[in-house]
Amino acid sequence: MGIRNQQLPWFAILTRSGRERNATLLLGNTGYECYLPVSKSIRRWSDRVKESEVPLFPGYFFCRMNPYNRLPVLMTPGVIQIVGVGKTPIAVEEEEIAAIQLAGKSGMPMMPWPYLQVGEVARIKEGPLRGLTGIVVKIKSGTKLVLCVSLLQRSVAVELDRNWIGEAVAATPARNMGQLGPSTSMAIDPSRFGVMSDSKAPEAN
Repeated sequence: MGIRNQQLPWFAILTRSGRERNATLLLGNTGYECYLPVSKSIRRWSDRVKESEVPLFPGYFFCRMNPYNRLPVLMTPGVIQIVGVGKTPIAVEEEEIAAIQLAGKSGMPMMPWPYLQVGEVARIKEGPLRGLTGIVVKIKSGTKLVLCVSLLQRSVAVELDRNWIGEAVAATPARNMGQLGPSTSMAIDPSRFGVMSDSKAPEAN
């Protein structure tokens, strides 16, 4: 990572379909810090099994950049626009990217998940995800921690052991889950977490 990128915020970059990885590599080679979250995908044929990595947010990757000097990013092959409102790029919350990066490094399976409105959430007290805060949901295949990128209104789910879950904490819907205050004791009822189905993500620039 170049020194010039250390204090720059993250931005979501919209790319042409299937060009996320190439654009990430091109910008990385010119000194930008980029991050392309991926999950492992397994395809089975009668004679073989192939494991590959697919983007967790198809069509998007993240890049630390100066929003007032965005031309080099926009000129990168495969890049369409920078996500924002109108013509103004909007930075992604630092804590949201950090949470997804930590989950990726943990080695726990990750997958795309319907975007959930931030409400009652829990902090993980044990295991490789210790310290992360997210929405805990219970489904047939097990317990998952849902991490949200509010700017894109996209989420990913990480598998976890239910014994790792600590006390629930209060959160304000407009706040990032990584910016929560002190813990408070309350029951976690997964049925209370609704999926936002009629809201739209900000435009790309």
